[in-house]
Amino acid sequence: MSINLTLYSIQAFIILDTEGHRVLAKYYHPKNHSQGEIKEFQTIKEQKNFEKGLWQKTKKPGDIILYDSHLAVYKHSLDLIVYFVASPLENEIMLSSALTSLVDALTLLLRNPLEKRGVLENLDVVLLCLDETVDDGIIVDTDSTAIASRVSRPRPDTTEIVINEQTLMSAYQTVREKVQQRIGQL
Repeated sequence: MSINLTLYSIQAFIILDTEGHRVLAKYYHPKNHSQGEIKEFQTIKEQKNFEKGLWQKTKKPGDIILYDSHLAVYKHSLDLIVYFVASPLENEIMLSSALTSLVDALTLLLRNPLEKRGVLENLDVVLLCLDETVDDGIIVDTDSTAIASRVSRPRPDTTEIVINEQTLMSAYQTVREKVQQRIGQL
């Protein structure tokens, strides 16, 4: 009796604008132990052709589509369409849950619904969110608040110093007193 244990995985994360142009795309090449490395999407031309056809099929709102032997889960948001592309054998509910979590985390972090300008201006945040959701094609988290908190957490090696007029006056008074003390000692 063999147990088939798999991790939920995706082959690509894609963001296209409403005209079908690539805003962001990240393709993963997971290892399939029985067949070696997957050979799809190896060139930019293959990726662009796939994206163009995918956009043609998903211009209208929907959730899930089987396109070119790939399962695509997608969400429309203002002027963008966000996709997770996976093998047709993957669990659609898990993919949809992960995509929804990613979009919700980005909405929390960017404080607005996803739009092309916001994604391009905050590309670092988008990629960090993606990395917190998907690790080398494997879905690792589906909790949007946990993803957003890990991305927005301040680094422990930095401290915020607020400099205002009162702080400057306090520093001036301290320096002035120290100088007076030194002069008094002479």
